[in-house]
Amino acid sequence: MPAPFPDVSSAPISELISLRGRRAVVTGGGQGLGKAIAARLAEAGADLLIIDIDEDNARAAADELSGRYGVKGVATRADVSDTAAVSAAADLAVSELGGIDIWVNNAGLFPNAPALEMPDEMWDQVFAVNSRGVFLGSRAAARRMAADGRGGVIVNTISTAGFKVAFAGMAAYVASKHAARGLTKSLAVDLAPLGIRVLGVAPSYVPTEGNIAAARAAAASAEAVGEEVPAVDVMSHSRIGRLGTPDDIARVVLFAASDLALIMTGSTLLADAGETL
Repeated sequence: MPAPFPDVSSAPISELISLRGRRAVVTGGGQGLGKAIAARLAEAGADLLIIDIDEDNARAAADELSGRYGVKGVATRADVSDTAAVSAAADLAVSELGGIDIWVNNAGLFPNAPALEMPDEMWDQVFAVNSRGVFLGSRAAARRMAADGRGGVIVNTISTAGFKVAFAGMAAYVASKHAARGLTKSLAVDLAPLGIRVLGVAPSYVPTEGNIAAARAAAASAEAVGEEVPAVDVMSHSRIGRLGTPDDIARVVLFAASDLALIMTGSTLLADAGETL
């Protein structure tokens, strides 16, 4: 069993935030928020495995970040809800990077449908990615971290939907993110004896390719059945005078993954511009 988490009180800031020599995996890292997270981890010195359902995006992101920051970048396609695919990706990280120190469960789905009209398949797919995917990724990472004996950090992208409901039609998404937030707590208890910290980061809405596409799809669905498209004023609850950016969230993930946050496990950090106040 790894030694207890060290006391790093005497370490300089530059050492606490550095990820040099660490190996990070980011799911859904080919674009948007996942790519922004991967970029900050690479800038801090971590070698990367980027997992994405779109292999071309994953490879392009890995190549770009490797060239920009001088770290090793590897990419693979995987469906995070598929046990064998996630296990194979974790094995790839071990074989190509030498191990896993940081695993970020970022891949997610954000469909929208009224509860009375939501098909079973939509509910199942959202939970498969947003909840099951978090468990499968965490388990695969923790098994390899434990075998390595170095411990590590798992960071789960939750959402403010893990705390509240922003508008109607979010039943599957809200439920899946509450599940992921609860899983973060439970995994923190199970994995602490192995030297593994588990944290969540809960962003408010940030404009990314995936979020914009989801918003357009929800609007099209409402229009198709003659319903009024809900106007969601995401700025009305911002306390910082602007929308968040993917990098705003990526910096919080970097904090969680680094030794700056060594005292923290089981928490979900609200990166929400005060939206949930």
